[in-house]
Amino acid sequence: MTDVDPTAMPSQHDYTAQVSWTGNTGQGTRSYRAYERTWDITTPGKPIVHGSNDPLLGGDAGLHNPEDLLLASVSSCHMLWYLHLASTAGVVVLNYTDNPIGVGEVFSNGAGKFLSVTLHPDITLAQGTDQSRADAIHGQIHQYCFIARSLNFPVSIKASYTISNS
Repeated sequence: MTDVDPTAMPSQHDYTAQVSWTGNTGQGTRSYRAYERTWDITTPGKPIVHGSNDPLLGGDAGLHNPEDLLLASVSSCHMLWYLHLASTAGVVVLNYTDNPIGVGEVFSNGAGKFLSVTLHPDITLAQGTDQSRADAIHGQIHQYCFIARSLNFPVSIKASYTISNS
């Protein structure tokens, strides 16, 4: 795979989903406390994702919120590109788990934003794999990852590695 050519004409395609508010308790938004901050994501042919607002803003802590989903999107896109680039580079990955941390700020009026995300992938490599080569792959991913290329905050990587005994 080569670097993205900024002069090449990209092809466009659509992603679709339906987001539906499910929190009408019978009064609509008659008052701030009259409704729930719950919603569903429906994408044809896929399971429904039930979501809510961040608990800090009155949401259900037992459901995914948009911030959870953004953090998971950043992490999973990085992981998928890492696995792809590792396979083409001859780096054998046996396991990959990430515990990403997103840092956000919220203003007194409720407005907020992500300031940064740090990925913490814990990667198990096959015996004989060059760890420095495996680590270098992380630096290539932001050239390709659809999510990372769309963000306006920094994403850093603090990877750890284990070499398999088998």
